[in-house]
Amino acid sequence: MTSTQYPAPSTGSSTSTVLPVNASSVLLDGELTTVNSYTTTINGNGGMAYLTSTNIPAIITIGGTKYTVPINTVVTSKAFGASTSVTIASAGFSTATPSTFSSSTMPNAIAWNAVAYGNGYYVAVAGSNTTSGAYSTDGVNWTASTMPSSATWKSVAYGNGTFVAVCFSSFNAYSTNGTTWTAMTMPSANWISVTYGNNTSYGSGRFVAIATSTSSSAAYSFDGINWFTSTLPTANNWRCVAYGLVNNNPTYVAVEGDGSTNGAYSFDGISWFASSLPSADYWYGAAYGNGYFVAVAGSPTTAGAYSTDGVNWTASTMPSSATWTFVAYGNGYFVAVCINSSAGAYSTNGTTWTANTFPSSLNWDGITYGNGKFVAVQGGGSSAVGAYFAQTQTLPVNFGIYAGPTTIN
Repeated sequence: MTSTQYPAPSTGSSTSTVLPVNASSVLLDGELTTVNSYTTTINGNGGMAYLTSTNIPAIITIGGTKYTVPINTVVTSKAFGASTSVTIASAGFSTATPSTFSSSTMPNAIAWNAVAYGNGYYVAVAGSNTTSGAYSTDGVNWTASTMPSSATWKSVAYGNGTFVAVCFSSFNAYSTNGTTWTAMTMPSANWISVTYGNNTSYGSGRFVAIATSTSSSAAYSFDGINWFTSTLPTANNWRCVAYGLVNNNPTYVAVEGDGSTNGAYSFDGISWFASSLPSADYWYGAAYGNGYFVAVAGSPTTAGAYSTDGVNWTASTMPSSATWTFVAYGNGYFVAVCINSSAGAYSTNGTTWTANTFPSSLNWDGITYGNGKFVAVQGGGSSAVGAYFAQTQTLPVNFGIYAGPTTIN
Protein backbone atom coordinates (compact mmCIF):
# COMPACT_ATOMS: atom_id res chain seq x y z
CA MET A 1 0.00 0.00 0.00
CA THR A 2 1.53 3.33 -1.04
CA SER A 3 -1.13 5.77 0.11
CA THR A 4 0.26 8.54 2.31
CA GLN A 5 -3.05 10.05 3.37
CA TYR A 6 -5.90 7.54 3.62
CA PRO A 7 -6.67 3.90 2.89
CA ALA A 8 -8.03 2.57 -0.36
CA PRO A 9 -9.43 -0.83 -1.39
CA SER A 10 -6.76 -3.31 -2.35
CA THR A 11 -6.67 -6.59 -4.22
CA GLY A 12 -3.07 -7.24 -3.28
CA SER A 13 -1.38 -8.34 -0.07
CA SER A 14 -2.33 -6.64 3.14
CA THR A 15 -0.14 -4.34 5.18
CA SER A 16 -0.14 -7.09 7.84
CA THR A 17 1.91 -9.19 5.33
CA VAL A 18 0.24 -12.45 6.45
CA LEU A 19 -3.45 -13.16 6.04
CA PRO A 20 -5.20 -14.50 9.14
CA VAL A 21 -5.79 -18.23 9.06
CA ASN A 22 -8.88 -19.16 7.00
CA ALA A 23 -9.25 -15.70 5.43
CA SER A 24 -10.60 -15.94 1.89
CA SER A 25 -9.80 -12.48 0.51
CA VAL A 26 -8.76 -8.92 1.31
CA LEU A 27 -11.74 -6.59 1.67
CA LEU A 28 -9.76 -3.49 2.60
CA ASP A 29 -6.25 -2.58 3.65
CA GLY A 30 -4.40 0.66 4.02
CA GLU A 31 -2.89 3.22 6.36
CA LEU A 32 -3.84 6.45 8.08
CA THR A 33 -1.00 8.95 8.09
CA THR A 34 -2.40 12.49 8.07
CA VAL A 35 -6.07 12.05 8.89
CA ASN A 36 -7.66 10.74 12.09
CA SER A 37 -10.25 8.52 10.47
CA TYR A 38 -11.52 7.22 7.16
CA THR A 39 -14.98 5.97 6.17
CA THR A 40 -15.87 3.88 3.13
CA THR A 41 -18.14 1.02 2.03
CA ILE A 42 -17.07 -2.59 1.62
CA ASN A 43 -18.84 -5.77 0.52
CA GLY A 44 -18.91 -8.64 2.98
CA ASN A 45 -19.82 -12.19 2.00
CA GLY A 46 -22.54 -12.60 4.60
CA GLY A 47 -20.04 -13.94 7.13
CA MET A 48 -17.63 -12.45 9.59
CA ALA A 49 -14.37 -10.64 8.86
CA TYR A 50 -10.88 -10.73 10.39
CA LEU A 51 -9.54 -7.33 11.54
CA THR A 52 -5.85 -6.50 12.10
CA SER A 53 -3.65 -3.53 12.94
CA THR A 54 0.12 -3.72 12.63
CA ASN A 55 1.73 -0.71 14.30
CA ILE A 56 -0.82 1.35 16.27
CA PRO A 57 -4.06 0.00 17.82
CA ALA A 58 -7.06 0.72 15.60
CA ILE A 59 -10.77 1.25 16.14
CA ILE A 60 -12.66 -0.33 13.23
CA THR A 61 -16.42 0.23 13.07
CA ILE A 62 -18.32 -2.13 10.75
CA GLY A 63 -22.03 -1.58 10.20
CA GLY A 64 -22.28 0.45 13.42
CA THR A 65 -20.44 -2.10 15.59
CA LYS A 66 -17.14 -0.82 17.04
CA TYR A 67 -14.12 -3.12 17.44
CA THR A 68 -10.88 -2.20 19.21
CA VAL A 69 -8.02 -3.97 17.43
CA PRO A 70 -4.72 -4.25 19.37
CA ILE A 71 -1.38 -4.38 17.59
CA ASN A 72 -0.72 -7.65 15.75
CA THR A 73 -3.88 -9.25 17.09
CA VAL A 74 -6.68 -10.71 14.97
CA VAL A 75 -10.19 -9.59 16.03
CA THR A 76 -13.28 -11.29 14.59
CA SER A 77 -16.28 -9.20 13.54
CA LYS A 78 -19.96 -10.04 13.36
CA ALA A 79 -21.36 -11.26 10.06
CA PHE A 80 -22.14 -8.59 7.45
CA GLY A 81 -23.04 -8.40 3.79
CA ALA A 82 -22.78 -6.08 0.81
CA SER A 83 -22.57 -2.28 0.98
CA THR A 84 -21.56 -2.09 4.64
CA SER A 85 -20.15 1.14 6.04
CA VAL A 86 -16.68 0.89 7.61
CA THR A 87 -14.77 3.54 9.58
CA ILE A 88 -11.13 3.15 10.62
CA ALA A 89 -9.56 5.35 13.30
CA SER A 90 -6.49 5.30 15.50
CA ALA A 91 -6.84 3.96 19.04
CA GLY A 92 -3.24 4.80 19.88
CA PHE A 93 -1.94 7.75 21.88
CA SER A 94 1.56 9.07 22.43
CA THR A 95 3.31 7.95 25.59
CA ALA A 96 4.15 11.51 26.61
CA THR A 97 5.27 11.63 30.23
CA PRO A 98 2.43 12.89 32.50
CA SER A 99 4.73 15.37 34.22
CA THR A 100 2.67 18.58 34.35
CA PHE A 101 -1.12 18.76 34.62
CA SER A 102 -3.23 21.67 33.38
CA SER A 103 -6.19 23.16 35.23
CA SER A 104 -9.85 22.81 34.32
CA THR A 105 -12.99 24.23 35.91
CA MET A 106 -15.61 22.08 37.62
CA PRO A 107 -19.26 23.25 37.71
CA ASN A 108 -18.99 24.40 41.34
CA ALA A 109 -16.66 24.52 44.34
CA ILE A 110 -17.50 21.34 46.18
CA ALA A 111 -15.75 18.20 47.37
CA TRP A 112 -15.42 16.20 44.15
CA ASN A 113 -14.56 12.75 45.46
CA ALA A 114 -14.24 10.53 42.39
CA VAL A 115 -14.11 10.45 38.59
CA ALA A 116 -14.44 7.68 35.99
CA TYR A 117 -14.39 7.38 32.19
CA GLY A 118 -16.67 5.40 29.91
CA ASN A 119 -18.54 5.58 26.61
CA GLY A 120 -17.05 8.95 25.68
CA TYR A 121 -17.77 10.66 29.02
CA TYR A 122 -15.76 11.60 32.08
CA VAL A 123 -18.11 11.50 35.07
CA ALA A 124 -17.47 12.99 38.52
CA VAL A 125 -19.39 12.67 41.78
CA ALA A 126 -19.22 14.80 44.94
CA GLY A 127 -19.55 14.27 48.66
CA SER A 128 -20.58 16.40 51.62
CA ASN A 129 -24.28 15.51 51.47
CA THR A 130 -25.00 16.83 47.99
CA THR A 131 -26.83 15.99 44.78
CA SER A 132 -23.99 17.43 42.68
CA GLY A 133 -22.55 15.49 39.79
CA ALA A 134 -20.72 16.48 36.61
CA TYR A 135 -19.83 15.16 33.17
CA SER A 136 -17.45 16.09 30.39
CA THR A 137 -16.75 14.82 26.89
CA ASP A 138 -13.16 16.11 26.88
CA GLY A 139 -12.09 16.12 30.55
CA VAL A 140 -11.63 19.89 30.38
CA ASN A 141 -15.06 21.48 30.03
CA TRP A 142 -17.61 20.25 32.57
CA THR A 143 -21.42 20.34 32.83
CA ALA A 144 -23.38 19.94 36.05
CA SER A 145 -25.63 16.92 36.57
CA THR A 146 -27.93 15.92 39.41
CA MET A 147 -27.69 12.78 41.50
CA PRO A 148 -31.01 11.18 42.56
CA SER A 149 -30.52 11.96 46.27
CA SER A 150 -28.43 14.12 48.57
CA ALA A 151 -25.58 11.94 49.85
CA THR A 152 -21.86 11.60 50.42
CA TRP A 153 -21.03 10.18 46.99
CA LYS A 154 -17.67 8.42 47.24
CA SER A 155 -16.93 6.42 44.08
CA VAL A 156 -18.01 5.93 40.47
CA ALA A 157 -17.18 3.22 37.92
CA TYR A 158 -18.12 2.33 34.34
CA GLY A 159 -18.77 -1.05 32.77
CA ASN A 160 -20.93 -2.68 30.11
CA GLY A 161 -22.75 0.53 29.16
CA THR A 162 -23.52 1.67 32.71
CA PHE A 163 -22.03 4.06 35.27
CA VAL A 164 -22.53 3.15 38.94
CA ALA A 165 -22.06 5.63 41.80
CA VAL A 166 -21.98 4.61 45.46
CA CYS A 167 -22.32 6.58 48.68
CA PHE A 168 -22.62 6.19 52.47
CA SER A 169 -26.12 4.76 52.08
CA SER A 170 -28.16 1.90 50.66
CA PHE A 171 -29.64 4.38 48.15
CA ASN A 172 -27.17 4.60 45.30
CA ALA A 173 -27.35 5.43 41.58
CA TYR A 174 -26.73 4.27 38.03
CA SER A 175 -26.63 5.99 34.67
CA THR A 176 -26.59 4.66 31.12
CA ASN A 177 -25.25 7.89 29.66
CA GLY A 178 -23.26 9.60 32.45
CA THR A 179 -25.52 12.66 32.35
CA THR A 180 -28.79 11.55 33.97
CA TRP A 181 -29.00 9.32 37.02
CA THR A 182 -31.52 6.83 38.42
CA ALA A 183 -31.73 5.62 42.01
CA MET A 184 -31.12 1.98 42.87
CA THR A 185 -30.88 0.10 46.15
CA MET A 186 -27.88 -1.76 47.53
CA PRO A 187 -27.56 -3.71 50.78
CA SER A 188 -27.33 -1.34 53.76
CA ALA A 189 -23.72 -0.19 54.32
CA ASN A 190 -21.38 2.80 54.00
CA TRP A 191 -20.24 2.08 50.45
CA ILE A 192 -16.83 3.57 49.73
CA SER A 193 -15.59 2.13 46.41
CA VAL A 194 -16.89 0.40 43.28
CA THR A 195 -15.19 -1.12 40.23
CA TYR A 196 -16.12 -3.19 37.18
CA GLY A 197 -14.49 -6.42 36.00
CA ASN A 198 -14.97 -8.26 32.74
CA ASN A 199 -14.70 -11.67 34.46
CA THR A 200 -14.09 -13.46 31.18
CA SER A 201 -13.12 -16.66 32.94
CA TYR A 202 -16.30 -16.65 35.02
CA GLY A 203 -18.91 -15.69 32.46
CA SER A 204 -20.61 -12.34 32.92
CA GLY A 205 -18.80 -9.16 33.89
CA ARG A 206 -19.81 -7.58 37.17
CA PHE A 207 -19.63 -4.52 39.37
CA VAL A 208 -18.07 -5.05 42.80
CA ALA A 209 -18.40 -2.66 45.74
CA ILE A 210 -16.88 -2.58 49.22
CA ALA A 211 -17.94 -0.75 52.39
CA THR A 212 -16.06 1.16 55.10
CA SER A 213 -16.77 2.06 58.76
CA THR A 214 -15.36 -1.15 60.30
CA SER A 215 -17.36 -3.33 57.98
CA SER A 216 -16.90 -6.63 56.16
CA SER A 217 -19.68 -5.80 53.70
CA ALA A 218 -19.16 -6.24 49.99
CA ALA A 219 -21.61 -6.56 47.10
CA TYR A 220 -21.69 -7.50 43.43
CA SER A 221 -24.01 -6.84 40.51
CA PHE A 222 -24.18 -8.07 36.92
CA ASP A 223 -26.06 -5.01 35.65
CA GLY A 224 -25.27 -2.24 38.17
CA ILE A 225 -28.93 -2.20 39.28
CA ASN A 226 -29.63 -5.44 41.12
CA TRP A 227 -27.14 -6.23 43.89
CA PHE A 228 -26.17 -9.26 45.97
CA THR A 229 -24.24 -9.40 49.24
CA SER A 230 -20.81 -10.90 49.80
CA THR A 231 -18.36 -10.75 52.69
CA LEU A 232 -14.80 -9.48 53.02
CA PRO A 233 -12.43 -11.55 55.18
CA THR A 234 -12.26 -8.99 58.04
CA ALA A 235 -14.20 -5.98 59.31
CA ASN A 236 -12.10 -2.90 58.45
CA ASN A 237 -12.35 0.61 57.16
CA TRP A 238 -11.96 -0.66 53.61
CA ARG A 239 -11.06 2.09 51.20
CA CYS A 240 -10.65 0.97 47.58
CA VAL A 241 -11.39 -1.97 45.27
CA ALA A 242 -9.65 -2.50 41.91
CA TYR A 243 -9.88 -5.05 39.11
CA GLY A 244 -7.26 -6.55 36.84
CA LEU A 245 -6.97 -9.42 34.38
CA VAL A 246 -3.84 -11.21 35.63
CA ASN A 247 -2.54 -13.79 33.16
CA ASN A 248 -6.12 -14.06 31.87
CA ASN A 249 -7.37 -14.63 35.44
CA PRO A 250 -9.92 -12.09 36.71
CA THR A 251 -8.71 -10.67 40.03
CA TYR A 252 -10.23 -8.12 42.41
CA VAL A 253 -8.12 -6.46 45.10
CA ALA A 254 -9.33 -4.50 48.14
CA VAL A 255 -7.18 -2.29 50.39
CA GLU A 256 -8.10 -0.70 53.71
CA GLY A 257 -7.57 2.61 55.52
CA ASP A 258 -7.20 1.26 59.07
CA GLY A 259 -3.47 1.67 59.43
CA SER A 260 -2.87 -2.07 59.18
CA THR A 261 -1.51 -4.57 56.67
CA ASN A 262 -4.96 -6.03 55.93
CA GLY A 263 -5.84 -6.57 52.30
CA ALA A 264 -8.13 -8.88 50.36
CA TYR A 265 -8.44 -10.52 46.97
CA SER A 266 -11.10 -12.33 44.98
CA PHE A 267 -11.14 -14.15 41.66
CA ASP A 268 -14.86 -13.73 41.03
CA GLY A 269 -15.86 -10.65 43.07
CA ILE A 270 -17.95 -12.88 45.35
CA SER A 271 -15.65 -15.04 47.50
CA TRP A 272 -12.89 -13.07 49.25
CA PHE A 273 -9.59 -14.11 50.86
CA ALA A 274 -7.19 -12.28 53.16
CA SER A 275 -3.86 -10.87 51.99
CA SER A 276 -1.14 -8.73 53.60
CA LEU A 277 0.20 -5.37 52.47
CA PRO A 278 3.92 -4.77 53.12
CA SER A 279 3.47 -2.23 55.95
CA ALA A 280 0.85 -1.06 58.45
CA ASP A 281 -0.38 2.05 56.65
CA TYR A 282 -3.61 3.73 55.61
CA TRP A 283 -3.93 2.19 52.16
CA TYR A 284 -6.24 4.55 50.28
CA GLY A 285 -5.98 3.78 46.57
CA ALA A 286 -5.33 0.89 44.20
CA ALA A 287 -5.28 0.32 40.44
CA TYR A 288 -4.20 -2.27 37.88
CA GLY A 289 -2.22 -1.91 34.67
CA ASN A 290 0.60 -3.42 32.65
CA GLY A 291 0.67 -6.60 34.76
CA TYR A 292 0.79 -4.85 38.15
CA PHE A 293 -1.59 -4.00 40.93
CA VAL A 294 -0.41 -0.79 42.62
CA ALA A 295 -1.49 0.60 46.01
CA VAL A 296 -0.75 3.98 47.62
CA ALA A 297 -1.08 5.05 51.24
CA GLY A 298 -1.92 8.17 53.20
CA SER A 299 -1.16 9.48 56.71
CA PRO A 300 1.27 11.04 55.28
CA THR A 301 3.87 8.53 54.16
CA THR A 302 6.20 7.51 51.34
CA ALA A 303 4.72 3.99 51.42
CA GLY A 304 3.60 2.35 48.21
CA ALA A 305 3.14 -1.26 47.16
CA TYR A 306 2.89 -3.41 44.05
CA SER A 307 1.80 -6.94 43.23
CA THR A 308 1.95 -9.08 40.11
CA ASP A 309 -0.88 -11.35 41.24
CA GLY A 310 -3.05 -9.29 43.63
CA VAL A 311 -2.15 -11.67 46.46
CA ASN A 312 1.52 -11.08 47.33
CA TRP A 313 2.70 -7.50 47.78
CA THR A 314 6.11 -5.79 47.69
CA ALA A 315 6.94 -2.38 49.16
CA SER A 316 7.77 0.58 46.93
CA THR A 317 8.67 4.19 47.74
CA MET A 318 6.75 7.27 46.67
CA PRO A 319 8.79 10.38 45.72
CA SER A 320 7.67 12.38 48.77
CA SER A 321 5.89 11.95 52.08
CA ALA A 322 2.23 12.77 51.49
CA THR A 323 -1.32 11.57 52.03
CA TRP A 324 -1.59 9.63 48.78
CA THR A 325 -5.26 9.20 47.99
CA PHE A 326 -5.72 7.50 44.66
CA VAL A 327 -3.96 6.06 41.63
CA ALA A 328 -5.00 5.37 38.01
CA TYR A 329 -3.39 3.62 35.04
CA GLY A 330 -3.46 4.53 31.37
CA ASN A 331 -1.33 4.07 28.25
CA GLY A 332 1.85 2.99 29.98
CA TYR A 333 1.69 5.09 33.15
CA PHE A 334 0.41 4.94 36.69
CA VAL A 335 -0.40 8.38 38.13
CA ALA A 336 -1.00 8.96 41.86
CA VAL A 337 -2.55 12.00 43.54
CA CYS A 338 -2.41 13.31 47.10
CA ILE A 339 -3.98 15.99 49.30
CA ASN A 340 -2.71 19.45 50.31
CA SER A 341 -0.10 19.42 47.58
CA SER A 342 0.54 20.32 43.95
CA ALA A 343 2.91 17.35 43.75
CA GLY A 344 1.75 14.01 42.42
CA ALA A 345 3.68 11.06 41.07
CA TYR A 346 3.91 8.85 38.00
CA SER A 347 5.44 5.46 37.27
CA THR A 348 5.88 3.29 34.19
CA ASN A 349 6.05 0.06 36.17
CA GLY A 350 4.30 0.69 39.48
CA THR A 351 7.54 0.01 41.35
CA THR A 352 9.61 3.19 40.95
CA TRP A 353 8.04 6.66 41.05
CA THR A 354 8.82 10.18 39.82
CA ALA A 355 7.27 13.42 41.08
CA ASN A 356 4.97 15.43 38.81
CA THR A 357 3.06 18.71 39.17
CA PHE A 358 -0.62 19.58 39.52
CA PRO A 359 -2.01 23.08 38.96
CA SER A 360 -2.52 23.94 42.66
CA SER A 361 -2.09 22.61 46.19
CA LEU A 362 -5.52 21.09 46.65
CA ASN A 363 -6.95 17.88 48.08
CA TRP A 364 -6.68 15.79 44.91
CA ASP A 365 -9.01 12.91 45.66
CA GLY A 366 -9.76 11.11 42.41
CA ILE A 367 -8.14 10.38 39.06
CA THR A 368 -9.03 8.34 35.97
CA TYR A 369 -7.74 7.69 32.45
CA GLY A 370 -9.74 7.59 29.24
CA ASN A 371 -9.42 8.51 25.57
CA GLY A 372 -5.86 9.80 25.90
CA LYS A 373 -6.33 11.88 29.06
CA PHE A 374 -5.66 11.57 32.75
CA VAL A 375 -8.37 13.58 34.55
CA ALA A 376 -8.25 14.44 38.26
CA VAL A 377 -10.73 16.03 40.66
CA GLN A 378 -10.21 17.51 44.13
CA GLY A 379 -12.13 16.85 47.32
CA GLY A 380 -11.30 19.99 49.30
CA GLY A 381 -14.61 21.67 48.56
CA SER A 382 -13.12 25.18 48.48
CA SER A 383 -12.23 25.33 44.80
CA ALA A 384 -13.78 24.44 41.46
CA VAL A 385 -10.39 23.55 39.97
CA GLY A 386 -9.88 20.22 38.25
CA ALA A 387 -6.85 18.92 36.36
CA TYR A 388 -6.01 17.00 33.19
CA PHE A 389 -3.07 15.76 31.16
CA ALA A 390 -3.62 14.96 27.48
CA GLN A 391 -1.68 12.47 25.39
CA THR A 392 -1.91 13.23 21.67
CA GLN A 393 -3.21 10.74 19.14
CA THR A 394 -0.59 8.79 17.21
CA LEU A 395 -0.70 8.09 13.47
CA PRO A 396 -0.29 6.21 11.15
CA VAL A 397 -2.43 3.12 11.51
CA ASN A 398 -1.77 0.19 9.20
CA PHE A 399 -4.78 -2.11 9.08
CA GLY A 400 -6.41 -4.96 7.20
CA ILE A 401 -9.96 -6.29 6.88
CA TYR A 402 -10.27 -9.79 5.44
CA ALA A 403 -13.31 -11.85 4.50
CA GLY A 404 -13.83 -14.84 6.75
CA PRO A 405 -15.96 -17.95 6.34
CA THR A 406 -19.72 -17.61 6.16
CA THR A 407 -19.94 -20.26 8.88
CA ILE A 408 -17.58 -21.00 11.77
CA ASN A 409 -16.84 -24.65 12.48
